[in-house]
Amino acid sequence: MDLGLKDRVYVVTGATRGLGRASAEALLAEGAKVLITGREEKTVADAVAELGAGTSAGEGGGAGRVAGVASDNADPGTPARLIAEARARFGGFDGILISVGGPAPGFAADNTDEQWAAAFDTVFLGAVRLARAAAETLTEGGVIGFVLSGSVHEPIPGLTISNGLRPGLAGFAKSLANDLGPRGVRVVGLLPSRIDTDRVRSLDALSGDADAARAANEAAIPLRRYGTPEEFGRTAAFLLSPAASYLTGLMLPVDGGARGGF
Repeated sequence: MDLGLKDRVYVVTGATRGLGRASAEALLAEGAKVLITGREEKTVADAVAELGAGTSAGEGGGAGRVAGVASDNADPGTPARLIAEARARFGGFDGILISVGGPAPGFAADNTDEQWAAAFDTVFLGAVRLARAAAETLTEGGVIGFVLSGSVHEPIPGLTISNGLRPGLAGFAKSLANDLGPRGVRVVGLLPSRIDTDRVRSLDALSGDADAARAANEAAIPLRRYGTPEEFGRTAAFLLSPAASYLTGLMLPVDGGARGGF
């Protein structure tokens, strides 16, 4: 299937590693042009070099089709800067995938006000600002994607801040989908659960026995394994593509069947 991504221009935040990185790779592999972001200049530069040379980005890699900007989603000036940079580098702007690192783990009694405030600025308000800025400039066929979490539907033990913020973002995304639908602009969310990333491995390690934690988690997943970043990235690329043109307002679990509901 041709996803129709060739030469379309996307911004992918938090794309130096993990799920954002996998999504950028999948978009590049389908011929898109991608502006990636991360917090550190060096990690962004390294990721751009690797994506530009990588065979996963298609024949010849993504050279000439990937660029990067070091930025902080909590900075109110970031959204306008990223959209302007995408237009300057690639001559257009067709969509954004808003991916951020997970907030600090902890149970309700553990997390401090400072941790809540920092996560709200980056995970919640930063994402809202990025989406609003994209909404102002996208035209028919544009798309806004959010990388959220399975905690949108089912709280995850030990991730209280995520459990508090992610469902609110899903509600915002659904409201935005209703508002932008008449303009032909789509809004979608992805709800990863146990994808084999550094973040998930670090969460398993918090138990004191990472191998045992992983085995227990895999036993609760109908497919009996963690997902791969590549599987997540391909799902994201499809949802962001014109091939998914009649999908909006949905929150798609990418979890191997782990969610108990429909």
